[in-house]
Order: sequence, then structure tokens, then C-alpha cells
Amino acid sequence: MQDPETFLKSLFEAAVTAADPAKCLPPHLKRILADPPKGRTVVLGAGKAGGAMARAVENYWQANCPERPLEGLVVTRYEHGIACDRIEVIEAAHPVPDAAGRDAAGRILDLAKSLGPDDLALCLMSGGGSALLSLPADDVSFDDKRVLTDDLLRSGATIHEMNCVRKHLSAIKGGRLAAAIAPARLVALAISDVPGDELDVIASGPTVPDPTTYADA
Repeated sequence: MQDPETFLKSLFEAAVTAADPAKCLPPHLKRILADPPKGRTVVLGAGKAGGAMARAVENYWQANCPERPLEGLVVTRYEHGIACDRIEVIEAAHPVPDAAGRDAAGRILDLAKSLGPDDLALCLMSGGGSALLSLPADDVSFDDKRVLTDDLLRSGATIHEMNCVRKHLSAIKGGRLAAAIAPARLVALAISDVPGDELDVIASGPTVPDPTTYADA
């Protein structure tokens, strides 16, 4: 029998391998391309795995449908960017947001609003997306949101509690990105880093309905 340390390391390595975008994304991309859009395919994404996910999408596109147009914008944390040919990858601060993340989130929201009914938005979300998509609601200043994020991190709040608050102060999280994408088709692929894998908690759920309330926050 393996010693406990070796066994636990093997479990960790198996989990990381299973979450590798190059391995877990292609089956879903195959299904998407079985019913391709008539118009644009625009990749929108955020998270620590954002660069790797964007690269996996590009590699699949190049191997299976190089003639089909592909564009988009993904934001990931500093030192996690991966060069892509068709998808722009921007780096920003995590876990406390900075202006680079705010500006990237604004550009992602603008891209979403540019889509029409014949287009497809392929959203790539992973852990860290909450900080990287830091676009405050109209009546919230960016500096206040940065301070609040820092306070939440220091408070010992759970990720569910933090993201509940962050969703209610955001112009893009808590399903607001999905609202901006409509009437285009939306497909979201998420790599979870939260217990229970709730889609509304991963990156604060930009593409799914928010079950929490202002009273909860």
C-alpha cells in the first residue's frame, strides 16, 4: 500500500489533470460546433484558468474548423496569461481588483452588447473571475469596491458570502453579463473552484441567475 503522502499527491495530480482545459473543454466544444452559429463566435472569459481555457478553444478551432471566425477577450491574473492568435488575453490583479481588471470587464460587457441573434457568446469562467471582472454598479465607486474586497478577504467570510456581496455591487456579475449577451446564443463553460460547484458562485455567476437577494448581502 502507498504511504499517505504519495497517495494524497496522486489524488491532487489526478484532480489537476482532470481540470486541465486542454482535456476537459474539447468534448463540449465538439457539441457546440455540431450546431455552429450563423454569425460571430465571440469568446468572453475571466478567471485564473482564463488563458489556458482560451488557448484550448483556439487549438480546437484550429484543428477542427480553422475557416470559422473566432474572436474574443479573456482576463486572467498576472503571470497567468497565454498568448493566443484570435482571442485577446489580458492580465489583471487578483484577489484585490485593479484598473486593468475593471477596464477588461468593461470591454467584455461592451462586446456582449454588440452581439446579435445569429451570434454565439462562448463564456469561459473559472476561479478568480470575481476579482478579475470588477466592474462596479453605477452608484458604486471602484475605490470603494477595492476596499470592500480587501475587507471581505480579511474578515474570514466564505466564498459564498463574499460573492453574494460582490454580485450586488456589480454591473456584470450575478447574471448581468447574460442579460447583455441576449438575444445572442450563450454557452458557458466553467471550471469550478468552489465547494458544491454552484454556477452562481463560480466567478460570481456572470452568466446565470442570481438566487441571492440584497437582504442576503
